[in-house]
Amino acid sequence: MIVRNGERQPVLVVGSIGLDTIETPFGVERDVLGGAASYASTSASFFTKVRLVGVVGYDFPEEHMQFFRQHGIDLDGVQKVPGKTFRWNGYYEYDMNQAHTLATHLNVFEHFQPTIPAAYCESAFVFLANIDPELQLRVLDQVPARSFSLADTMNFWITSKREKVLEVVRRVDAITINDAEARQLCDTASLVVAGRQLLAMGPRVVIIKKGEHGAVMFTESDYFVAPSFPLEDVLDPTGAGDTFAGGVIGYLAASNDLSEANLRKAVLYGSVMASYSVEEFSLKRMARLEQGEIIMRYAEMRKITAVTE
Repeated sequence: MIVRNGERQPVLVVGSIGLDTIETPFGVERDVLGGAASYASTSASFFTKVRLVGVVGYDFPEEHMQFFRQHGIDLDGVQKVPGKTFRWNGYYEYDMNQAHTLATHLNVFEHFQPTIPAAYCESAFVFLANIDPELQLRVLDQVPARSFSLADTMNFWITSKREKVLEVVRRVDAITINDAEARQLCDTASLVVAGRQLLAMGPRVVIIKKGEHGAVMFTESDYFVAPSFPLEDVLDPTGAGDTFAGGVIGYLAASNDLSEANLRKAVLYGSVMASYSVEEFSLKRMARLEQGEIIMRYAEMRKITAVTE
């Protein structure tokens, strides 16, 4: 395992599980495994046990359920109900930082009400993917014993349910948010100002994602800048941010260490996981990713970010 010390904790992941149709300059894939919770839980599973909560329709392929099981992901919290699975259809041009949505079909996800199984309610580490902030708040109410909660959000919720998003920010230990969303939520052009504003609301950690330009982590005492891993080929950036978040909380749960130094390591591991995810469409690269590759790329990340006198 990547982490050998510490009391390894499981991670509870709550969010969307879906089927995506994606077009990039490098090809088209139809009805492939997608959804924020799918990416985050798969990423976290390389570090520790994962408990997944979500909903799918009867049309959801059994091969994808088997994929989750092969990664040791507990599916007791996944509801399979009559109807069609959540679907997203989008495309990217050569600017892979910008996704263009062609269609979103919520289907069974429209009425998703996350019910946390009793065995999950004592989860110490929780990741709330970018679902409706009212649902994120309900999950927090159901997991009172948590040690560390990480939430993600998106521009749609910032626009339509701003006050609820702010309430989530106030109640969680950490938040991940992309640069455009941070500027929108905090009404400022400066990411430094946005990071400090978000910290002042309550979380101990704020991570602003900058796509191919890496991420910036703000804490009360310091800030840390992590680059993205330099890649020659990026085939599909869908889910990269969720893969990043899954790597961050997966590493933290595995090490059970929330120190400043370990938070920095977690952000680097998040960048490593995201770098593998974008190398192929959907979760195909993650399906054949091995522990040794993660360790090797993490070492490379440390090397390229080091400064020698």
